[in-house]
Amino acid sequence: MKKLLTTICALVPLIGTVKAQEFTPTQIQQVKQVTELALDSDLSWQLLESLTSEVGPRLPGSENDKKAVEWAKQQFEQLGFDKVWLEPATFPNWRRYRESGTIITPSKQPLHLTALGNSIGTPKEGLTAPVVMFETLDELIAAPKGSLENKIAFVNYRMNRHIDGNGYGPAVRARNTGAIEAAKKGAIAYMMRSVSTSHHRFAHTGNSRYKDGVSKIPNTAIANPDADQIERLLNAGHAVSVNINLQTEDLGEGTSYNVIAEITGSDAPQQYVLIGGHLDSWDLGTGALDDGAGVALTMAAATHIKQIARPKRSIRVVLFAAEELGLWGAKAYFKQHADKLDNIVAAAESDFGADVVYGFESSVSANSLPVVRAIAEQLAPLDIKYVRANNAHGGPDLIPLRQATNAPIFALHQDGTDYFDYHHTADDTLDKVDPDKLKQNTAAYAVFAMMAANAKTTLTGKNP
Repeated sequence: MKKLLTTICALVPLIGTVKAQEFTPTQIQQVKQVTELALDSDLSWQLLESLTSEVGPRLPGSENDKKAVEWAKQQFEQLGFDKVWLEPATFPNWRRYRESGTIITPSKQPLHLTALGNSIGTPKEGLTAPVVMFETLDELIAAPKGSLENKIAFVNYRMNRHIDGNGYGPAVRARNTGAIEAAKKGAIAYMMRSVSTSHHRFAHTGNSRYKDGVSKIPNTAIANPDADQIERLLNAGHAVSVNINLQTEDLGEGTSYNVIAEITGSDAPQQYVLIGGHLDSWDLGTGALDDGAGVALTMAAATHIKQIARPKRSIRVVLFAAEELGLWGAKAYFKQHADKLDNIVAAAESDFGADVVYGFESSVSANSLPVVRAIAEQLAPLDIKYVRANNAHGGPDLIPLRQATNAPIFALHQDGTDYFDYHHTADDTLDKVDPDKLKQNTAAYAVFAMMAANAKTTLTGKNP
């Protein structure tokens, strides 16, 4: 036992020395300075206010999407980034024009609904049919073939509320493939409870898919109170029929642009930390939470780093295009840079609203963990806890990166308890963002990006 204690005591100063070697005292002081600057600055709020007010909603391929690309390019240039450029991304160009719904029987009542992304339209007069309710997508899948002929399939799955949004994945299955499964059973339209934790009477949109060889049918989500109303009527024994009217259009292939800006590193400029969000949004609100906040705070975080000191490695802010319609900007970016993905020393995306960052998690190799712990120590004063699982997934636009390589991925976990009250609705507007919480997010990304760029050890991903 005495020998063991002697060994441990001998290792303690060594561990401290290894940790200290990752960052110099000057670098740690710069981290504290960038934290103070970000917490005191209104830059992230100013950028978000400008994007959501002067541009507004940014559906991929729309005129506002084009304005957003130009807005981002000009903002990066005015903020003094060393390099600013655009990279094209193509995507299926879809438009929503008009939409409405009505419960026809047992009594006429308005139905608050919205077309899901990529949905085909109905005839101009809409379509009317009886509703058949299913509690889950799996129940719909299990329905007999032909059992929904000339009917509307309705999946009434309820999403649970949680700080990390873990109810989203199970709920979104019904949004992604519900119309496919309904059409297989003969349905003429598909309707679902919104993927939402809200009790407000807003319908939540989101992307959906069709499948070759399966008939395309109109695809819609209804507000949760309206889903409750239909459920009550059906449970009371009433035959419920509804009219759905969706006027949409498939415009073929569209083109938008990833907007990219870089602060060039002083020592290893070819290596870079990637941070960012997606520039596009749905057309119902102004995209403040999804994902204007992520755009603004990562732009501001990189700017604040530049204001304090030039990092050793480059910091690249990528504002991805056409995320809402299927990660098209991200797919294009990581395909174009496929032969140089090893240059990414850390990657994190902000795409979960604007509530506080409460946790910091990595997905890195074992020899990178001392750097991660050092970053976590500097994030702690922001009330951010270190999540030691080392299993971070990052944001949606990092999915193609994770699929292509074992890059070092990071998650700055935001409180998502209320996020899905507003997600993909007309209620996603600037007033839902707390400026002080946005500053905390900005500071967290500034600390993370600065330290990942300056660490003596080059961060690497987990072994496959």
